[in-house]
Amino acid sequence: MWLLTSASATSLNKMHWASFLHIYQPPTQKEIWVRRAAGESYRKIVAGALRNPRARFTLNINGILCELLERFGGEDVLRDIRTLLHSGQIELTGSAKYHAFLPLLPEDEIERQIRLNEETLTHYFGDDWKKGGFFPPEMGYSKKVATVAARLGYRWMILDELAFPDGKERRTDRTYTIDGLGDFGVFFRERNLSFTILSAQIGTVPTILRYLGSRLDQREYAITAMDGETFGHHRPGLDVFLFELFAEPKLLPATLSDLRTLFPDRETIEPRDSTWAATKQDMENGTPFSRWDRKDNAIQQKQWELTNLAIAVIHRNTAEPQTRQLLDESLHSDQYWWASMRPWWSLEMIERGANELKTVILQSPNATPEEKTRAEELYRDIIYTGFEWQRSGLVDEISRREDEEVQERLEAKEKLFVTKEEYEHMISSLMEQMRLAAKAEEYHRAAMIQDRIRELVEEMKK
Repeated sequence: MWLLTSASATSLNKMHWASFLHIYQPPTQKEIWVRRAAGESYRKIVAGALRNPRARFTLNINGILCELLERFGGEDVLRDIRTLLHSGQIELTGSAKYHAFLPLLPEDEIERQIRLNEETLTHYFGDDWKKGGFFPPEMGYSKKVATVAARLGYRWMILDELAFPDGKERRTDRTYTIDGLGDFGVFFRERNLSFTILSAQIGTVPTILRYLGSRLDQREYAITAMDGETFGHHRPGLDVFLFELFAEPKLLPATLSDLRTLFPDRETIEPRDSTWAATKQDMENGTPFSRWDRKDNAIQQKQWELTNLAIAVIHRNTAEPQTRQLLDESLHSDQYWWASMRPWWSLEMIERGANELKTVILQSPNATPEEKTRAEELYRDIIYTGFEWQRSGLVDEISRREDEEVQERLEAKEKLFVTKEEYEHMISSLMEQMRLAAKAEEYHRAAMIQDRIRELVEEMKK
């Protein structure tokens, strides 16, 4: 391993930084958005890693995104991932092929999603993809999910730090295993550090180094985990910042698997049910899955009734591969997320998901007339309720309140001090990228960068 063989005894006393990136698009995603994400983010991340041998990280790419990239002109991205895998510069994790929200599915559906993903990764990356770590979509954790992953041969999984047992100290000079699963490990992303980077509240390396402080000289590790689309697609220019971090000599880039070798001390714990979108209040209320399944969200309750009905029907009809595949695809987590209103809402995504699940039932010869009628009723209830929530202003009210709460928490607790010189550095870097985008006639991207420059100028004045 490059990191372990090249690190001197002195460098091992520095902080190791394990960066985890997750890239994904839903099976219903439109071609334009796959191409845009590939051009603005995926292509830049893998090309940047090829140019910077010090860059080292763990990557999750769900199987469905591999297929979408092949379909929509992203073969070069897949080729570059293969190159990085072959050189050992990155590692891939297992996951659910269609990004299903695993804690709320039965075990046989969890296992099916994982095996479908394995088959797809093997098809695209061959022997260079080795089963090691596991990423549950949305970092959705329950003991059931970990049990299935361990049974299928995975050795560790990554969760949010809110999953760490309440009342225990989480230490970053050791690694952890899950109680009852032998040596099956678990890593925890650091929330504030990850959020500080992905939200682009800062954009210069010195600010991150100030945040880490004395930890930089300790033999410990930091783990960040973010959507890969943040770098360049959602936040223009942040891809440049990512590779500035990889180049920083005070940080030693590592994969998550590296950490198990570098920090051999183990402690056994029992993680809590959680997701990476859960809040402390969600955990206190015992509702860690609230973005996907709130008891007071009528649409989500009907979505899950429709989901469970489709699963029950298909389990009686295993001889229909086309309908079975449609169910696999329709289990993606996006439809429930976009019904949350906290703050995300998309009636289009909600309708697509409900229509797919309804179609599974209507096309299944083993579905009873009563089940088909109920599927039609649930579909109509989901859509009509969505329109009513939009017309009444409920969606806007809840989304606005959620955004205000997030902003208040950010300003009160998580916003770091950024110097005027650092703001000027960010603005200067973005202006150069805006110029290059305009020169290449990427006018949409240039406009996005211009908006971000305007935000930074306003923040600097404050």
